[in-house]
Amino acid sequence: MSVSRIRVNLLPHRAERRERQKRAFFFFTAVSLLVGAGLVVTVWSVLQGQITSQRERNDFITAENRKLDLQIREIATLRQEIEALRARQRAVEDLQADRNQPVYLMDELTRQVPEGIYLRAVKQDGRKVNVAGWAASNERVSEFLRNLQANSKFLERPELVEIRLSTQQPPGVQRRLFDFSLNFAMKPTPERAQLQQAQTPAKK
Repeated sequence: MSVSRIRVNLLPHRAERRERQKRAFFFFTAVSLLVGAGLVVTVWSVLQGQITSQRERNDFITAENRKLDLQIREIATLRQEIEALRARQRAVEDLQADRNQPVYLMDELTRQVPEGIYLRAVKQDGRKVNVAGWAASNERVSEFLRNLQANSKFLERPELVEIRLSTQQPPGVQRRLFDFSLNFAMKPTPERAQLQQAQTPAKK
């Protein structure tokens, strides 16, 4: 009994399989490249969109900042104008409050100057007043100071600057006189006190 052997040539089958594998490799490689390129394009588009959106927001913020700067300058100008108006208003109120001050001063001097005192100069600087004149004696000057201190409604804080024997005298006076100079302050006039009361904020 004889046994026959069958021989099969597998070389074409292996070559065909390698060819299929090669084609599959190239296919998947191409697909991977396409997918990668698509992802890159997609990510780039998203980033460009975000960059463009951020630039638009930055431009909007810059424009709004310019508007705010302009408004701030306008507000600063308005505040300066308001302060200037308030300063002028205060100046007018001060003038109105102190317009009667010379009247009060002259009236008080007329009332408080004792006999034997001759005034020759009255100088006022704000609320400070300097008076110079002649006196029949030191006692007359002391009386003048006491009157200013105790009896005056609008004058206060008198102080003697100097007193000395005079080298001259007013016309018509034939006796020895003393030169004297003294300072005192004026109290707020009723108009000034009323203005200060109006300007003082009410306490809660």
